[in-house]
Amino acid sequence: MRKLGRPTDERMALLRNQATNLLWNGKIETTLDKAKEVKRYAEKILTLAINSYDDAIKVTKKVNENGTKVEKEFINDGVKKLNARRSIMSKLYIVKEQRAVKESADAFKARTKDIKYPLIEKIFNELAPKYAKRKEELGIGGGYTRIIKLGTRQGDNAQMAILELI
Repeated sequence: MRKLGRPTDERMALLRNQATNLLWNGKIETTLDKAKEVKRYAEKILTLAINSYDDAIKVTKKVNENGTKVEKEFINDGVKKLNARRSIMSKLYIVKEQRAVKESADAFKARTKDIKYPLIEKIFNELAPKYAKRKEELGIGGGYTRIIKLGTRQGDNAQMAILELI
């Protein structure tokens, strides 16, 4: 593991921040050494999500609606998915959903009312199924990110790179 010229707590915060931005935005620009470390960190998170994203349990609960008890079906996370979700939440920062341009406040509230952690939902609902399908079709596990070298930075001559999800 590269130390990146930082103490452990600063280095882990840097990796956590850049992995969060990578998974949320799909692409980041950073130095080559940081990109290589973030790639390792992010791919472990994605592998954990891919191996457990389809673990769900249907549960019937009695809900009180207008004074009467009604039975409703809910889908809860299974043991593997719940453990993976908690582990991933400990490795990433919490990101808030942003309001789209020209989106009303009511529409934004309606769109995000059931989503408490948007990044975690994105990982389990969008990224994990996409990469699991790729793994089944091509038989390729891993390789979810790509590093593109950009050249050197003007000020300190550091090798720059773009890290993106494939």
